[in-house]
Amino acid sequence: MEPRAWIQRHGRPAVVAALREAAAVVRDEMRGGSAPSAQQDIERRLSELALNRLEARALSSLRRVINATGVILHTNLGRAPVSNAALERMATVGAGYASVEYDIAAGARGRRDVHAEPLLRELTGAEAAVAVNNNAAATLLVLTALAAGRDVLVSRGELVEIGGGFRVPDVMAQSGAILREVGTTNKTRASDYAAAISDRTGLILRVHPSNFRIEGFTARPALAELTAIARQFELPLYEDLGSGLLAPDARFPAEPSARESLDAGADVVSFSGDKLLGGPQAGIIAGRADLLDQVRRHPLMRALRLDKLACAALEATLQAHAAGRAAEELPIWRMIALTAAEIDARAAGVVAALPPSFDAEIIEGQSAIGGGSAPDVELPTSLIALTHKTLSATALEAALRASPTPVIARIQDGRVLLDLRTVGPDEDAVLMEVLKNRPD
Repeated sequence: MEPRAWIQRHGRPAVVAALREAAAVVRDEMRGGSAPSAQQDIERRLSELALNRLEARALSSLRRVINATGVILHTNLGRAPVSNAALERMATVGAGYASVEYDIAAGARGRRDVHAEPLLRELTGAEAAVAVNNNAAATLLVLTALAAGRDVLVSRGELVEIGGGFRVPDVMAQSGAILREVGTTNKTRASDYAAAISDRTGLILRVHPSNFRIEGFTARPALAELTAIARQFELPLYEDLGSGLLAPDARFPAEPSARESLDAGADVVSFSGDKLLGGPQAGIIAGRADLLDQVRRHPLMRALRLDKLACAALEATLQAHAAGRAAEELPIWRMIALTAAEIDARAAGVVAALPPSFDAEIIEGQSAIGGGSAPDVELPTSLIALTHKTLSATALEAALRASPTPVIARIQDGRVLLDLRTVGPDEDAVLMEVLKNRPD
């Protein structure tokens, strides 16, 4: 045993606890007759058990994984991976002190909510912008700051729930705003909003339905129609966009963008930083300067603000968009741009390196955007379909997850499927090493 080295790495209390747990196990084994009898073998067994416990304790629950699911914005896997430029900015800012709330030019206290604002104004066309820690926080803050104690008009067809139990009515209740449903589940007209307005009305809310769709006999007023009503009654119009698309993109025809919503007359919009924006977790609020001033001054702003690392990563991400380099620098946009032929070539390399215990076939498939963004968009891809000579698909998938670098895959028709669209090219070698060393 090497307790001194263990103490140096794990600390004395952890080592003592691990040795006591290991000794208890060995005692139980001795009572049952399964423990080794030689002193040297007993010490080896104690060392093995204690070391296993120490390594398990030291293993972080938040680990880097290989996403082979083909879901680009996988909510459970952290959505958008950030760019190298964002990582470098975070490392620079996080390694020491930073001008988070310090105005270097003035030599006085500054504000943290201004760091990304010039870029956000440029990219969205908004008069003002601010970032908080996610889009749910943005929604809560806007409703609280602009409509607490007053009616907020929302179409019944937009009272959605998205991943993690985020429900629009629940957030509205927490904000202090009063939900006033208009229209029906499948059809809401502009006249329904107009008829519901009273002296208690504080705001009109339009919610992007994210990954929810009603098809068939439906109607929803255009944003321009709601803008006309909002102007007529001098009410602010707020659109919760969700996905973070900055400008219209032909690849996502059903996905509204911040710029077109503001151009169409929305007074305030909000969207996520870690979806189609391709940056860190954040909620962006953009729109009229007078309304953003109310948002900034609200006490909740301090509770929901970004930390310095997220500020740094967001600014680097926005700079890539502003310079027209998003497709080259931001991982999710590189993934979206990959063709099935490019993925097929990489898949062939992985299959060629597999040991004989695998049977593999490259098949056609579809990748997904994920994260509640562009649910109707499917990207053609090439999938590696794996079977193993001794392991079932369930056992193989579990073995991949249990690897030192966990590989997250999916099972379909009794085979494990790997989609390299969401596997970085620099991760191919790691993936092949995992496949070579899987348990038989």
